Amino acid sequence: MREQLLRLAAEFDNYKKRTRSEVENASMMGRAGMAKELLPIIDEFELALIAAGRSDDKVLAKGIEMLYSNLIDVMKRNGLTVMHTDGKFDPYRHEIVMVKEEGAKEDGTILEVMKKGYMFRDMMLRPASVVIAKSLPVMKDDEGKDGN
Repeated sequence: MREQLLRLAAEFDNYKKRTRSEVENASMMGRAGMAKELLPIIDEFELALIAAGRSDDKVLAKGIEMLYSNLIDVMKRNGLTVMHTDGKFDPYRHEIVMVKEEGAKEDGTILEVMKKGYMFRDMMLRPASVVIAKSLPVMKDDEGKDGN
C-alpha cells in the first residue's frame, strides 16, 4: 500500500511538471505568434521614421519616434530581438534578395539589409532579407581580345 502511494505521488508530481511545462510552452508560442504578426507594423514604423525625418514637422517626427521606441521596448522585454546581420551571409539566418558584383568585397559579404530579421527567444520569426556581394571575375590582360 505504501509503495502504491509513493508511485501515485510520483506520477502526480510528474503530471504537475508536465502540465506546467505545456502551459509555459503554449504561452510562449502565443506570444511568438503575436510578435510575428506585429513585424509588418514595426517595418512600417521604421518607414514612417524615415519619412518623418525628411519632413519639416519635427513634432510629428518626435511623436513617431517615441511610439516606435515604446513598441520596440515592449517587444524586447517580451523576448523579441533583432537578428545580427553584419558580416557574412548565413543561409539559416538570412534570405538573399539581391546579389551585387563587388570587386572589393568577398563573396557572401552582406552589403545591405532590406528587411531586418527577428528572433523570439531562441525561435526565428523572420530571416533577414539581405543584399550580398559577389566578387567580379578577374580578367587577364589577353582575355577578351581577338586571337588575331
